[in-house]
Amino acid sequence: MGIYKYINESWKNENPSLWKDRLIRWRKEPVVLKIDYPTRLDRARALGYRAKTGFVIVRIKVSRGGRKRAKIRKGRMTKNQGRRKIVGKSHQWIAEERANKHFVNLEVLNSYLVGRDGKQAWYEVILVDPERPEIKADSRINWICSSANRGRVYRGLTSAGRHSRGLTHKGRGTEKLRPSLSASERRAK
Repeated sequence: MGIYKYINESWKNENPSLWKDRLIRWRKEPVVLKIDYPTRLDRARALGYRAKTGFVIVRIKVSRGGRKRAKIRKGRMTKNQGRRKIVGKSHQWIAEERANKHFVNLEVLNSYLVGRDGKQAWYEVILVDPERPEIKADSRINWICSSANRGRVYRGLTSAGRHSRGLTHKGRGTEKLRPSLSASERRAK
């Protein structure tokens, strides 16, 4: 086995007390936190991270959960009876968007889950600076420098966005997913 396989195995069989300490520490940190090194090096490398200038890792805390209150069945809904459910987006996609809002000059490459408890989920988002000469010179990542990839997270072009849009499935039963649900609705009219 290679080193990343061992890292992956150790991540699966981690000590519960270490997990507990880590989550307690993360709860006290800010919602958006730039970190020096990825927590899960094997996952970050698999998703395109390289330890070079131009790559940034950010840990994002996202609140978990759905509705604030039960649906109003009868009567008029007052201003305090709203619901908090965000429809059509995964927590991971929301975390990527928040990271890009905080670091406007960077583009989101990918993200992965690092922790979860009853109230929050933590994702590490890999961001790339498309203006850096090191990124422009690297043939593996310089595709992100083109203008077609500006704001890709807001258009659902990252892995989490494509998954939320249903684009990870092909074939029978997915005819209305491409190019998008709204485009399919427009075509049907």
